Amino acid sequence: MSAWRNWARSIRRDIVALWIAARDPRVPWYAEAAAAAVAAYALSPIDLIPDFIPVLGYLDDLIIVPLGILLAVRLVPAELMAEFREEAARREKPASRAGLAFVIAVWVAAAILLAWLFWPTGLSII
Repeated sequence: MSAWRNWARSIRRDIVALWIAARDPRVPWYAEAAAAAVAAYALSPIDLIPDFIPVLGYLDDLIIVPLGILLAVRLVPAELMAEFREEAARREKPASRAGLAFVIAVWVAAAILLAWLFWPTGLSII
């Protein structure tokens, strides 16, 4: 169990470190973009796929977020990532308004698309 707890702590620390990396001018633009996207989604108070949906609800928490973190961490230069991890260990976990806005925008877009696809084009009374 302690191995799982350590893994969860390192994931939380890396999310905050990526949030810091996304704002640092020394990080390449592509790594900044990946770090910003992963941190915004991971720190968002709501999920793209709600947790109450069986299996899929936890898919993003168990697979997508860790894979995104792994990719973003590899894109950030190692010496900078070590510095960001040290700083993240001293900070509190921030909240992401951008992640919240992104998830809400995706849900609104999905609702509009579904309404457009399934809305009757015209009611004919015969």
